[in-house]
Amino acid sequence: MEDTPSDLSVNPKPGDSYVQSFARGLEVIRSFSAAAPQQTLSEVAAATGLTRAGARRILLTLQTLGYVESDGRLFCLTPRILDLGFAYLSSMPIWDLAEPVMEGLVDRVHESCSAAVLDGHQIVYVLRVHTHKIMSTNLGVGSRLPAFWTSLGRVLLAALPEDDMRARLAQVPRRAFTPHTALDDETLLARIAEARQQGWCLVNQELEEGLISIAAPLKNRAGHTVAALNISGQANRTSAQVMQEQLLPALLEASQAISRTLGTRRR
Repeated sequence: MEDTPSDLSVNPKPGDSYVQSFARGLEVIRSFSAAAPQQTLSEVAAATGLTRAGARRILLTLQTLGYVESDGRLFCLTPRILDLGFAYLSSMPIWDLAEPVMEGLVDRVHESCSAAVLDGHQIVYVLRVHTHKIMSTNLGVGSRLPAFWTSLGRVLLAALPEDDMRARLAQVPRRAFTPHTALDDETLLARIAEARQQGWCLVNQELEEGLISIAAPLKNRAGHTVAALNISGQANRTSAQVMQEQLLPALLEASQAISRTLGTRRR
């Protein structure tokens, strides 16, 4: 599954409050991915829509700052780029609070556990505790998946105002990931409404054949959903019925424990 930046964000127009060169710098950073870990100047320019001269200025600036390195032909990101993501993670105490609870949950259910937040019509993984490799891609912190076809995403979408959620649905690209993928608006809206009503969501092989997951919300002291927690497993080992009957209670206990801790801690 290819990770792509969210394209639902409002496209800002240049003005007094918009720094175009900064925005272009971020586009250059985002042009690097698992599919393109190293790029030539021409490739960066083509991927970002910049001129070669513009792409070169940005790459050399990033290289001077230590975020990019080059062998003279190919450019790639350096580990320092992780500082940008960790600045977000370290600013949110929820992840320090959630990790030990998630580790306890994995020990209890013997399935992988993840936490994610919503960005446009995608989810972004912010914490992962592994037990077995369950997907054909190696997901980690920062990985993105389509929100409408993941249990984490549907829980997060269910917490949005209805008009906001529908606006995201109207813009999301449709793709049948598996024969089980729900694509029509009516079905997707019904499944999100179900997640809202029951307080959890199970997705059975809609994103990837053989992948099943169940998610619950993480709420702050005001009762607002700020993230979601899930358990993922293999359908041939853990059926939807087993997931719901045996693993859901443990997941809900973990999500409520994290939420209670958030409720007693001020940011």
